[in-house]
Amino acid sequence: MSILGVYNPVNIELDHGDGVYLYSKDGTRYLDFTSGIGVTCLGHSHPSLVNALKDQSEKLWHCSNLFKINGQEMVAKRIVKNSFASSVFFCNSGTESIEAGIKVVRKYFNSKDSKKYKIICAKNSFHGRTYAAISTSGKSKLTDGYFPILKGFEQVEFNNIKDLKKKIDNETAAIMIETIQGEGGIIPAKKQYLKDVQKIAKDYGLLLYFDEVQCGVGRTGKFLATEWVEELRPNLVSIAKGIGGGFPLGALLLDSKTSKVMKHGAHGSTFGGNPLSMAIANEVLNFVLDADFLDNIREVGYNMRQLIKSEIIERFPKLLSGIRGVGLMIGIECIQKNETLINAMIKKKLLTVRAGQNVIRILPPLILEMKHVDEAINKMTKAFESL
Repeated sequence: MSILGVYNPVNIELDHGDGVYLYSKDGTRYLDFTSGIGVTCLGHSHPSLVNALKDQSEKLWHCSNLFKINGQEMVAKRIVKNSFASSVFFCNSGTESIEAGIKVVRKYFNSKDSKKYKIICAKNSFHGRTYAAISTSGKSKLTDGYFPILKGFEQVEFNNIKDLKKKIDNETAAIMIETIQGEGGIIPAKKQYLKDVQKIAKDYGLLLYFDEVQCGVGRTGKFLATEWVEELRPNLVSIAKGIGGGFPLGALLLDSKTSKVMKHGAHGSTFGGNPLSMAIANEVLNFVLDADFLDNIREVGYNMRQLIKSEIIERFPKLLSGIRGVGLMIGIECIQKNETLINAMIKKKLLTVRAGQNVIRILPPLILEMKHVDEAINKMTKAFESL
């Protein structure tokens, strides 16, 4: 093969998608509960996104940030209006957003002539695969062969406030955590933990940074997952995946005090915020900022979790042990190896994603309806009966 062998794809050659379904070249239809790992939030080939991309492609594809891009200001204003943010930086992926956020943390304290530079992260986290991003995790499977990894990152137990306090010293600059650990196994941060983390950040003069690359942009039934705790006021939030609806796009959201330190030339991206991505993002926002759309995500997600618990987990206690998640970000805890169960579902034409801690990750498009949930329950039942 000519492709670098860093992936191990499923042996399905996909041809096209439509809504919550993917179709292989041989015409087989699959119910897609992967959404490209939480990316295609409006499903496949959504007419609004297709039209937006088509219209923009006939006008302007790229001009770089040497020039004003009208779509950028429109998308940024809508995000600012509907979040804690004072400004937005656009890039092309989640890991680029994380890199930008790390730079902002260091820049902020450097501008104050402070020696603070360390960032406290959580064990079991995943913030991307670029050099700084893998350095945050402490995971050997990400860092093996890439030593020396970057210094200045500490890892603590997730949802453990005592462990967090122990790691803080006079060089600590920020706390950076996923609001819901995705790759790590769909583990939501407890609400009280988030409140305590914010208090600690305030007491010690630290920046509070949330990675919502996977759990943001409507995935939990809120625009940002931090909104589930009304008191939370982050300094920085990274988003990506869903904001582009399948088009490569990431963004860093900054509050007023972190925005002020990022002057002309402090950071940049050749492709970030290009006209094509902004046309798509503006359409995505039409959905994920709509109250009724978000209500439906919460309702369908809740109903699906209840059905999986009663119809699947309780029926197959030797295979599965529990379920967790928020909105349409769901993790099924496995007793049997998750890969075995995922492969069984593939045979019944249901696609899901593997996650850490032997979890099956359920990340369907946010346009999901109960008829699709019923179809999934039927496919799961047949898949697990076959084992």
